[in-house]
Amino acid sequence: MSSMDTDVNVREMVDVPSVEVISRAAVMLMSSAAEKLGLADDEPEHSATRDLDEARRLITALAGLVTASVEYLGAHAGPIRDGLQSLQRAFRETSAVPDPPGQGPGEKYTGPVH
Repeated sequence: MSSMDTDVNVREMVDVPSVEVISRAAVMLMSSAAEKLGLADDEPEHSATRDLDEARRLITALAGLVTASVEYLGAHAGPIRDGLQSLQRAFRETSAVPDPPGQGPGEKYTGPVH
């Protein structure tokens, strides 16, 4: 990447509001976690992309991001929280041995998800 490409990228990022950067990061984490849960496949339990350890990390990172930035997200907060909770529930349903309440991925930030 040339310095000219870097300058263009930096200038473009300067124009992006923080709420959009945070929202994009959240969507990226949600998408990746869904892939790692196998949710993109017709048969998630047989998905070649399923990796619950990776999904746990991504969901926990998403929970930390959402918790730390919820006051800045405005109208985006509700849908992002809903997506996070859906992933937390999917993880619980997917696990052969579900975590105790409050100990699932990201629950140290969000509280228990039912």
